[in-house]
Amino acid sequence: MTETKEATEKTLRGAAPRKPLSLKRTVDAGHVKQSFSHGRSKSVVVEKKKKRTISAPGGGDVDTLESDEAQDSQLGGLSTNELDARRRALELERERAEAEEAERIRLEALRPKPEPVQEPPPPAVEQPPTEAKVEATPAPVVEEAKSRQPEKAKAGEAPRRPEQIAKRGPRALEVEAEAEEESRAKKKGAKPPKSPVKTGDERRERIKLTINNAFDEAQRERSLASLKRRREREKLRQAGVVQPRDKVMREVIIPEVITIQELSNRMTERAVDLIKLLMGQGAMHKINDVIDADTAELIVREFGHTPKRVSEADVEEGFGGETDAEENLQPRAPVVTIMGHVDHGKTSLLDAIRHTDVAAGEAGGITQHIGAYQVTTPGGQRITFIDTPGHEAFTAMRQRGAKATDIVVLVVAADDGVMPQTVEAINHARSAGVPLIVAINKVDKPGADPNRVRTALLQHEIVVESMSGETLEVEVSALKKTGLDKLLEAIALQAELLQLGANPERPADGVVIEAKLERGRGPVGTVLVQRGTLRVGDIVVAGSAWGRVRALIDDRGEIVDEAGPSVPVEILGFDSAPEAGDPFAVVESEARAREITDYRVRKRRQTLGSAGTARTLEQMMQQLKEAGRKEFPLVIKGDVQGSVEAIAGALRKLGTDEVEARLVHTGVGGITESDVSLASAARAVLMGFNVRANAQAKLAADQAGVEIRYYNIIYDLVDDVKKAMSGLLAPTVREIFLGNAEILEVFNISKIGKVAGCRVTEGKVERGAKVRLIRDNVVIHEGTLSTLKRFKDEVREVPGGQECGMAFANYQDIRKGDVIECFNIETIARSL
Repeated sequence: MTETKEATEKTLRGAAPRKPLSLKRTVDAGHVKQSFSHGRSKSVVVEKKKKRTISAPGGGDVDTLESDEAQDSQLGGLSTNELDARRRALELERERAEAEEAERIRLEALRPKPEPVQEPPPPAVEQPPTEAKVEATPAPVVEEAKSRQPEKAKAGEAPRRPEQIAKRGPRALEVEAEAEEESRAKKKGAKPPKSPVKTGDERRERIKLTINNAFDEAQRERSLASLKRRREREKLRQAGVVQPRDKVMREVIIPEVITIQELSNRMTERAVDLIKLLMGQGAMHKINDVIDADTAELIVREFGHTPKRVSEADVEEGFGGETDAEENLQPRAPVVTIMGHVDHGKTSLLDAIRHTDVAAGEAGGITQHIGAYQVTTPGGQRITFIDTPGHEAFTAMRQRGAKATDIVVLVVAADDGVMPQTVEAINHARSAGVPLIVAINKVDKPGADPNRVRTALLQHEIVVESMSGETLEVEVSALKKTGLDKLLEAIALQAELLQLGANPERPADGVVIEAKLERGRGPVGTVLVQRGTLRVGDIVVAGSAWGRVRALIDDRGEIVDEAGPSVPVEILGFDSAPEAGDPFAVVESEARAREITDYRVRKRRQTLGSAGTARTLEQMMQQLKEAGRKEFPLVIKGDVQGSVEAIAGALRKLGTDEVEARLVHTGVGGITESDVSLASAARAVLMGFNVRANAQAKLAADQAGVEIRYYNIIYDLVDDVKKAMSGLLAPTVREIFLGNAEILEVFNISKIGKVAGCRVTEGKVERGAKVRLIRDNVVIHEGTLSTLKRFKDEVREVPGGQECGMAFANYQDIRKGDVIECFNIETIARSL
């Protein structure tokens, strides 16, 4: 009614009627349900903006910006410049609010959010097609902004339209409302209310500490207790009060040698303090000096710490395992070693037991390798036999076999009796502390006398059972295969008395019997398992060699998966050929294996280095004396480790004070180019025992002029080296006396010189012989005769009692009464 009245009054005054200003609906709103991962959903309000038009007084619609300006000018009466300034201020304020909103969203994204509670969606409202979707402003906020429009108009500000309010968002409107409240409070003189939420950089977020924000300095702060302690320390420091520290007592590990720097680090003490302590005791040291374990222990105790001594050898602690308990032991097969003199039938006896013919394939008819075999007796009992060579050069093999055995069978030929290697085998058995069984072999041969063997053994304190002793003896014949059952019974009886047992349920350990290097298979070690069970895949350490077991091969050449106690097998998988006689054991890891082998390699290198170092004057004089020796350099390659060891031992025994065999290199395997190069550099002879050189090595040897000799019998190799070394010996020179002659007169003859007229008083004088001129029992000259005449004729010799004329070659000082001694020099070759 009021608007109609005003329009009527204006019409009466002559003004054109004007339509009232009205806002048309420019936004269509509705709800949309959004679905997210993990089953979450959210209901949001969407809006569709339409182009807003304002009805002009004439009934037509004009552009939005023009109608805004017209409305603003009608409401506020502001000029266009003022409106532009207001508009720019609004845009700046909007940008600032948007930046604050973006910062708030970023901080809220860092804060862990609880899972939203799903609410039932509101009833669906049919939505018109929309061009864009934006977040709607809550209606209460919009109403509040509308209510403040008149106040802003009174304050000189342009009122904002609802579209601007909706565009700025709820957060910007809240911030604007807070700012207005604060300004009103300042005008009234009241204290502005504290906002519970801070904006911008003043805002403090309490978020969970993670890896990503742990190093964010804006989020990290020191605790109040830490700050308080820091202030207290600073006050004490400014006051000059010394703050004592609590000393931490440690257990310090001390190796055999250690530097002062390292010891100070382990004690967490200053190295200067350690050096002062040593200086107080009269020892001057630097920080990098090395001290022994005793000195280090004294220093550690002086500083109040607890020392713990360790040695580099501790790395081998636990290698081989501990002793097994009695309840874990199970019966095992006895290990029997066949020993005796060469050619007494040891291998033939073992072939008769095994029903094989190993002896027929041996070079020279003698055993030159150590072998291990397992035999099953007719009674079902298993026995492991170890066959050792009888040659004198294989002493180390026999000793190794005696140490790895339970029973020793001493084979003595009935037609030959007790020989040197028989006595040596007896001594090895005694040193090993194992029982002995005497097998008298070849009783079927003509002239065999077993009683002579029994009597000869008495000289070595061996009393056999038939002579009321304790040593079992059995008469056997390997050729006729008689007495073998009695020998096996004697072995079984002795094994029963020993009560042999081992624990198969533990990591394996034992001894390496033999080692070799085969083409295609690599390093191969023949081992005898003494305890535990060896399986494929185990990590084995033997001396300075280690490896993972790739395959196990028994004495019959068959591949097996495991080997228990008293079982001999070949191991494939070593990184290098182990030393024969080395103990082996299974370790838990490759790191442990490398640690043990590295220590053993270092220890061996140190031992070899210290052995060749002269430390005393006597040792230096001995080296100078030995420097005059003649050396015969050799490079030896063999098929197995035991053979190479035996050859090296035999060649070392050939040396004398004048000549010796120098082993430049010994190894297992075929002859290679590197061996030829080494022999060429050392000017050595290259010898192969049961091995051959490959094609490349032969070509290199021909080009370098290196001699390669092949042998398959140890006798021949040792004899050839002995002859060659004998050629290096200086021959023996012997003087043979011929006779004496007395000078009766001295004659001067032209063109010849002085000639002595002599009478042979003793022996004879020969032309071309050596002569000495003796005057008053002193040798004046030694030379040769240039002339020997009888009257006017040259003669070959003059016997005693006759006179002759003699002249010396290149010597004229002869007198009457001098004596001429005539002799010959004889050279005699020497041999080793």
